[in-house]
Amino acid sequence: MPRPVDVIVLVTLLITLILAIDGNAVEPLGKAEAIQFGEGDWPWWRGPHRDGIVRSSQNLPLSWSDTDSVAWRTAIPGKGHGSIAVVGDRLYLATADQASQTQSVLCLDRHHGNVLWQTKVHVGGFTEKGNKKSSLASSTVACDGKRLFINFLNNGAVHATALDMQGNLLWQTRVADFLIHQGFGASPTLYESQVIVSADSRAGGAIVSLDRVTGKEVWRHARPALANYTSPILLNVAGRTQVLLTGCDLVAGLDPGTGKSLWEIPGSTTECVTSTVTDGKLIFTSGGYPKNHLAAVAADGSGRIVWENSTRVYVPSMLVSDGHLFAVLDEGIAKCWECSTGIEKWKARLGGTFTASPVMVGNHIIAVNEAGQWFVFEANPAEFKSLAENKLGEEVYATPTVAYDHIYARVAKYDGQERHEFIVCIGVGK
Repeated sequence: MPRPVDVIVLVTLLITLILAIDGNAVEPLGKAEAIQFGEGDWPWWRGPHRDGIVRSSQNLPLSWSDTDSVAWRTAIPGKGHGSIAVVGDRLYLATADQASQTQSVLCLDRHHGNVLWQTKVHVGGFTEKGNKKSSLASSTVACDGKRLFINFLNNGAVHATALDMQGNLLWQTRVADFLIHQGFGASPTLYESQVIVSADSRAGGAIVSLDRVTGKEVWRHARPALANYTSPILLNVAGRTQVLLTGCDLVAGLDPGTGKSLWEIPGSTTECVTSTVTDGKLIFTSGGYPKNHLAAVAADGSGRIVWENSTRVYVPSMLVSDGHLFAVLDEGIAKCWECSTGIEKWKARLGGTFTASPVMVGNHIIAVNEAGQWFVFEANPAEFKSLAENKLGEEVYATPTVAYDHIYARVAKYDGQERHEFIVCIGVGK
């Protein structure tokens, strides 16, 4: 009888021979450490729980302005609409500089706002096409504790890039060709040893998983050749973790480990922007082209649309709390619905046009419109209750980040026709 060690050696030799013969064989995944972040961190798009909600206690001011409650302010080069990731004592964000034709990742000190490093990820390859509200740096950096991941549209394709925590380039993978319509802004999401990226466009869409260590492709799921802008979002719903993606006239749930379809139904509009949210049983999808829609979908594979209406929640993502769905519509109206029935509880006009998504801190919702008007109101299904209205910045498209008792805002001001972008830290002390 062969010894166990002999069997292991034989199996290893056999696998090596198969890999040598089959050039298309999938290589083993790199050994990635567990994803790590601190309790106060905001490590990727929509925060640690991917739902726009801060669960750690925060001591935030209710009132602020260009001068009041500002801990620091830092001018940054270029332009971008991506949010700020906060991990430990560092802030990370993407920017695109038209003058130098560079797309970069910036690292700032959280306490003082000093720029610690800037890594140029792409030079040249810019496009002039797209919606006037779009930018060439609309994705949010994701961090696994050891590496930073960012998506950029460059030279007609979407590329995923990994950097180490000092800004050194680790790998870069071309994800898919991309035919620009309005723009690109899908952010990467992390799952176990993978980073998952979507690139929906009329060139032929795809959602792709890459190995976090090597950047090699783990799985690929084809999508329709339609324009769409949503980020893949990982949520636990119907008893399991799913990759959820809306748009392209579909609502889909995928197995994050394999990319295999768990379920897929017609039920969204063609073009969506929001990242879906869940109450654990239903997911809530919304879109704005070619029709307005808001729907509650059972994510158990049954294909049931439990309720829907024609509300236009096109760009700002929604929030779910205590059995209720909260949203700020693009046209400046706040609304609340009961999750299970879709019954509208209240609506209130805030004013202005909204692109940034609201965030929830405790029972407060913070929302900012494109003109830099900030609204704080209660996450209260019984009634709309305004707590504060503030003014900061002349132009705001990026969703604010809340971490370590501070709000990190990406805002712009104008000097005549010249636009200047800033990161502003709102809070008491540093």
